[in-house]
Amino acid sequence: MLKSLLRYQSTGGNVSENHMRKKLYENGVTASLQSNFALLLKLSEELLDKWLSYPESQHVPLSQHMLGFAVKSVTQMVMGSTFEDGQEVVRFQKNHGTVWAEIGKGFLDGSLDKSANRKKQYEDALMQLESILKKIIKERRGMNFNQHIFIDSLVQGNLNDQQILEDSMIFSLASCIITAKLCTWAICFLTTSEEVQKKLYEEIDQVFGKGPITPEKIEQLRYCRQVLCETVRAAKLTPVSARLQDVEGKVDKFIIPRETLVLYALGVVLQDPRTWPSPHKFDPERFDDESVMKTFSLLGFSGTQECPELRCAYMVTTVLLSVLVRRLHLLSVEGQVIETKYELVTSSKEEAWITVSKRC
Repeated sequence: MLKSLLRYQSTGGNVSENHMRKKLYENGVTASLQSNFALLLKLSEELLDKWLSYPESQHVPLSQHMLGFAVKSVTQMVMGSTFEDGQEVVRFQKNHGTVWAEIGKGFLDGSLDKSANRKKQYEDALMQLESILKKIIKERRGMNFNQHIFIDSLVQGNLNDQQILEDSMIFSLASCIITAKLCTWAICFLTTSEEVQKKLYEEIDQVFGKGPITPEKIEQLRYCRQVLCETVRAAKLTPVSARLQDVEGKVDKFIIPRETLVLYALGVVLQDPRTWPSPHKFDPERFDDESVMKTFSLLGFSGTQECPELRCAYMVTTVLLSVLVRRLHLLSVEGQVIETKYELVTSSKEEAWITVSKRC
């Protein structure tokens, strides 16, 4: 869907080439997460130190902090050490915001083409994002670096520069926003669900004890994964998705030709009471049931069908929660009502505020 909205055209051509490119993309996500685990831990600990420095009564602008954290994490995983520079991160975040705002609204309601000023701002921001990606793609070709990044996997996969540009742009745009919103909603739900936060803390304490957070032990956080799955469901994190039909399909008497772009109304499915009892209740333990996990997997939120950008967001958010919940109580602001804004990725209409206090 994002390729269509960005008006990117360079598909592989036939089914086997498209499948190869998809596998390359997915393997690139896996490799960059493995290579950059220490980076995710470092950025999480930096945020923890920042929050620990606040007085307990101070309101924390959660959405703002989570977007900053996500952009820092994703840009360094995709594009490497260039984004250790804070000014580069700020510049990327500004351009990302301009492009994503129009993808989420301007293209879908047709308003972008009606405003010359907005269209120019969008095109300039997209051009600046593409420019930095082209520069990094050129730098990474034929070179060896200690840090493996997402672009490296694409470069090594014999894609042409335009294909690498498109795939790294899609991953950067989508991963930044999905990671930011998953972090935001997960913490929001934890602040209003004291028992869930207590159980998550107990699991983190049991798995890590006083030892370091490691990739091997992260995989043992089963309840944390349930919390994130329930966050995706309860927040309707991605209320709509799209896939190309692999084979010809049929719905009632209607034929869906192969390679038709099919939209899925996930926001409706994720809160259907026939599938999810008490759908408006935040209940991670519903994912104890294997049949529930199977349904979730079929929707593309887990397992082999899992969206690569969401897989990245799961890992980044798991590391962040492990660091934060280990040391902090996450608390809601009394009287705050968080209203929801549904676009390609669900967000809060206004800033979501929390407070934090140190654990004994």
